[in-house]
Amino acid sequence: MPKMKTKKAAAKRFLVRSGGGIKRSQAFKRHILTKKTTKMKRQLRGMTEIHASNEKSVRAMLPYA
Repeated sequence: MPKMKTKKAAAKRFLVRSGGGIKRSQAFKRHILTKKTTKMKRQLRGMTEIHASNEKSVRAMLPYA
């Protein structure tokens, strides 16, 4: 049986915590920032947990994480 490959795009986007949760960075923070409020841009900082409905597919892309 050959080794399973990690999807490198997913490895760059997601971070698996020691407790098993998966973190992701916030979307909508890259461009067209002039029309977004300061409050919205401030709240988009940092990382957040992925939604439970996406967890199965993300774990399949990261078999050794």
